[in-house]
Amino acid sequence: MTLTLTLVRHGRTHFNARRILQGRCDSPLTRDGRAGVRATARHLAGTPFTAAWSSPSGRAVATAVELLRHHPDVPLRTDRGLLEYAFGVYEQKPERVLDDVVAWPDLVTDVLAGTHPGLPGGEPGADFMERTRDVFARLAAAHPAGHVLVVGHGLALGAYLATVDEVGLVPLPNASVSTVEVDPDGTARITSLALDVAGSGHVAARPMRTPTPVPSVA
Repeated sequence: MTLTLTLVRHGRTHFNARRILQGRCDSPLTRDGRAGVRATARHLAGTPFTAAWSSPSGRAVATAVELLRHHPDVPLRTDRGLLEYAFGVYEQKPERVLDDVVAWPDLVTDVLAGTHPGLPGGEPGADFMERTRDVFARLAAAHPAGHVLVVGHGLALGAYLATVDEVGLVPLPNASVSTVEVDPDGTARITSLALDVAGSGHVAARPMRTPTPVPSVA
């Protein structure tokens, strides 16, 4: 009895296309973003989902609803634990504004380690990592077996993947698919990573210069 988690990052948004930070704020999917989500939906049409969860952000819910058009009997639920990292005063500002203050790889390294104090008005790294671990632990407890769709955000999903394996933060293309298997004893493993079935490329996926390992979580 194994739980399979299919993790999908939301489709490309107008803020993604314009390289604007949108952690807790929101932006609608672009036309090509919606097309990418439909491609991912077709890719996952035959997946036997038994449950579906999403971040409550509009861009994630819109993505999840499109994915579930092929699974009309699977209800969608939301959990605030799946929300994106909060960038505080830098939200709705160009990425380069934050880059002038702190290099993205340095910020992410400290956030994943739980040592970043948080950007002004934002979320401390320790709080972010705690809620990330907590929400996936709760999902695993609620669904000890089956196949669960989880729709979320680049940094939030990437942070969870970094707790499963020492991969650092992997840039997740919009509408990309990653898969994690969780055994009854809680052992988790990544079985597919950042599969770009929508052909979104790495626009709006912020690459690291090098992967930064973080300790695995039992």
